[in-house]
Amino acid sequence: MRLLISFAALFLSVLLTQLGAGGVAPLDAVSGLALGFTTAQVGLLGSAHFLGFFVGCWWAPRLMGSVGHSRAFAAFTATGTIGIAAHMMLVDPIAWALMRTLTGLAVAGCYTIIEAWLQASVTNETRGRAMATYRIVDVGASLAAQLMIGVLEPSSYASYNLLAILACAALLPLTLTSAKQPATPKAPRLRPMLAWRMSPLGAVMVVVSGVTGAAFRFVGPVYGAAVGLRLDQIGVFLAAYVAGGWVAQMPVGWLADRYDRRLVLIGLSAGTLVTSAMVVGAAQLGGLPIFVAAAAFGFTTLTLYSVASAHANDFAETHERVELSAALMFLYAVGAIASPLGASWLIGLLGPSSMFGAIALVHVATIVFGLARMRARPAPEPGARTAYAWVPRTSFVIGRLLGRNR
Repeated sequence: MRLLISFAALFLSVLLTQLGAGGVAPLDAVSGLALGFTTAQVGLLGSAHFLGFFVGCWWAPRLMGSVGHSRAFAAFTATGTIGIAAHMMLVDPIAWALMRTLTGLAVAGCYTIIEAWLQASVTNETRGRAMATYRIVDVGASLAAQLMIGVLEPSSYASYNLLAILACAALLPLTLTSAKQPATPKAPRLRPMLAWRMSPLGAVMVVVSGVTGAAFRFVGPVYGAAVGLRLDQIGVFLAAYVAGGWVAQMPVGWLADRYDRRLVLIGLSAGTLVTSAMVVGAAQLGGLPIFVAAAAFGFTTLTLYSVASAHANDFAETHERVELSAALMFLYAVGAIASPLGASWLIGLLGPSSMFGAIALVHVATIVFGLARMRARPAPEPGARTAYAWVPRTSFVIGRLLGRNR
């Protein structure tokens, strides 16, 4: 309880940021369709989000060094709030894409600052409990953000204003806290090829994680609408996906710490082939079957990044791990920027099931690549492995918060 109270301002800011900025993605998708945007234009919004997200990850440590944590957080929060509030003032897909770039920038910036502050405040004794609480708050808020689509009216001033208010409210806990601001962490160098040098399979699977996750989270509402789900059902569909990934963390982490992580990654990709078929097959049934299928899809896909990150860290020296974290985040963003636009274009051209067909093809290729990598070099000895950890794709400084720079 004492730990929760000491970090209350940080966790409350996480909660409000996730509710406000996190709720924009599903609302934009259903609002865009209601306003006559094409599926490709809706996908462009998701790609724009990740473009802004990457810029925010890179820029936030530098802005913190210039103006401090609180002022940088205020600047990013204001930027995101503007991006949300301006939606109904200028209804145009290109304008909305620019606004989503602002919200993506804000999400990355806010998380970077919160995680830098949290990392500077924890000790090795409290790190595990702090991360567990942080994970519960973040995932719980993400679930709530998806479910909000059931009560928010599409293309409505009131809906976007509510999200803007929530995002703006994230300013209050962190800027009014009496806690002393920590020292600014050194920004890691961005060396994308570091990840490939450490683990080609880890690097590829991180890209695949970005392709898979961004397609579902940002084009999932388009898929749901195309197969006849109501707005409240689309919210449950997206929330089930997040919940499935949450449930998977413990069993997948147990497997990743005890068996060759390449086998675990190949198994997750094979499972994704099955769960992709489940989602497509359940589309005709609606209701509970499609929610169960979405949860199963989240189970097999939302742990890919964490397992791939752990596998890559197995081959890194201690002093390389923070920069490796930044490299993996960059590769994830590459996949996530391209995926929503490609997935939405496929849906418009070939129908809703084509998105999962494309995801399945990507995972077939990664299974082949994974088997080839298993022949290229032996797995690390169990004693030389890093412990599996849930790794949120939130900022370039997450490696420090996980303690991987010790």
